[in-house]
Amino acid sequence: MSGFPSFNYRNNVLCGESVRLDRIAREFGTPCYVYSRHALVAAYSEFDSAFAGRDHLVCYAVKANSNLAILNLFARLGSGFDIVSGGELRRVLEAGGDPRKIVFSGVGKQPDEMRVALEAGILCFNVESEAELEILDQVARSMNQIAPVSFRVNPDVDARTHPYISTGLKENKFGIPFEEAESLYASAQKLANVRVTGLDCHIGSQLTELDPFVETREKMLGLLDRLEARGLKIHHLDLGGGLGIRYSSEKPPPARAYIAALCGGMVQRKQRILVEPGRVLVGNAGILLTRVEYLKHATHRNFAIVDAAMNDLMRPALYNAYHEILPVAPGTQADVKTYQVVGPVCETGDFLGHDRELALLPGDLLAVMSAGAYGMSMSSNYNSRPRAAEVMVDGDRAHLIRERESMDQLMAGEKILP
Repeated sequence: MSGFPSFNYRNNVLCGESVRLDRIAREFGTPCYVYSRHALVAAYSEFDSAFAGRDHLVCYAVKANSNLAILNLFARLGSGFDIVSGGELRRVLEAGGDPRKIVFSGVGKQPDEMRVALEAGILCFNVESEAELEILDQVARSMNQIAPVSFRVNPDVDARTHPYISTGLKENKFGIPFEEAESLYASAQKLANVRVTGLDCHIGSQLTELDPFVETREKMLGLLDRLEARGLKIHHLDLGGGLGIRYSSEKPPPARAYIAALCGGMVQRKQRILVEPGRVLVGNAGILLTRVEYLKHATHRNFAIVDAAMNDLMRPALYNAYHEILPVAPGTQADVKTYQVVGPVCETGDFLGHDRELALLPGDLLAVMSAGAYGMSMSSNYNSRPRAAEVMVDGDRAHLIRERESMDQLMAGEKILP
């Protein structure tokens, strides 16, 4: 349980901080996401303090979990935000985020999104192509504004992670090819409505080793030297995010070691350092609470059919990702069996865990661990299933931070033909 400091057994019942998860199930129903305020604050504070006084900005990657309560909590702590859409910008502003601490990433920014971001006065656009730069310049000109930009450079570094979440190789869709970066920075200087402020990169997600980060740092510092030799003034260096968490047996380095690796060799450099952590701030701060509906004992396999499904937690079906699954109240009289923990969605790929040793009875509660990142934010309404409720525990209190979606809400925008 060392990876889940805010979720522990007390009197043989799994709790979030001091709140029993069976109590949350009774009050708010299942499936339900449960987050720990203490775990969120501790994760952010560990990152922020790791810089030890160096000028920096921790920009939480909103795509990991965009609930307003979580965004507001980070905003109160002084966090910046890394966004990838106009919708995420709206959420951050609604949650009280400071627009001067927002960086706008993503390969497909639309002109309307650019306008809203310029009006808000964000810190920087992380530009990912020459075509985007030209459109941004046009939009800024039409508004009589200057767009602050950095270029997301693709350093062609192997992140050694799942191919779907590796973003720093030359065959990926993200970023400016490394060999083209200098010329594009030079071109940007000629544009009247663009102001170069930074240099950016991001190589992937769920990295558990430091070597790829160090290789990236060295490439980016070399590029920074060449840009400054051309007379370019670079105010900040954004080294992205990607530090992983423990789902099962992974041993990712602590934030302090990660930040030390990023800042190595930069003692004499004056640039502000930006990082964009997402999963590592929220992943192990949340769980998905689900109830066993049926037990199905087939000839070759045993199935525990639960009320959460792939529409609630997409990662196992999408990445074949592993999430630890724990009984909320162990000690049932049932025999331990090897179960496939599956949901009610009509897809064979609808599973939360394969081959789990569990003693179960119908009605038992299970906690799917490490579900705070890319759980609710990737959820859908497949099979016309309303999305789950979200709850934040804070000591001995539980706060509903998102109501369970209703079928009326699900169908509200639909129209029948006359």
